[in-house]
Amino acid sequence: MNSDAEIVLWINSHGNAWLDAAMWTISRPSTWFPLYALLLLLLAYRYRNWKTMLWILIGFGIAVGLSDFTCSGILKPLVARLRPTHEPAIDPIRLIHGYIGGLYGFCSSHAANSMAIALLFSLLYKNKTATVCLMTWVVVVCYSRMYLGAHYPTDIMVGLLIGALWALGTWLALKRWCHVDGEAARPGGS
Repeated sequence: MNSDAEIVLWINSHGNAWLDAAMWTISRPSTWFPLYALLLLLLAYRYRNWKTMLWILIGFGIAVGLSDFTCSGILKPLVARLRPTHEPAIDPIRLIHGYIGGLYGFCSSHAANSMAIALLFSLLYKNKTATVCLMTWVVVVCYSRMYLGAHYPTDIMVGLLIGALWALGTWLALKRWCHVDGEAARPGGS
């Protein structure tokens, strides 16, 4: 067994009923809708310009959409790496709430999408505390995916890289064409 599988088995096997419920909840994208709403409200307060906010919303849609498409639409079918929950060589993996996920897991859309959101917000909002909180959120989401047996660490790392690249590219485009560079932002970011 390779180290990727050993790490997932170790994380997956060190759980309990409380963690099972928490990781299941954390891994559900709908759980984070209140966070997304808060992030948009913070950006709306910071920029206070509906045209800029429209471009920022489009930017988030592009960053997350392309992150997700790169992972799920291109890499998962191309690489065709079985998820730990589908891999017969990994035994015994605990199935939490019977979750097995889709057949292929390389690379993690959860990791890519959460990183795209966190990094793009951080680049736009420019607040160290918010950045630390969001990057902690990304780590927790990624950990939940390994805990559930949905992804190997390399699936997570590649997903994080893809999300970061799309967020950075989107931010550079917003900065160039919409002048979203902190100058137009309200003071108060730290």
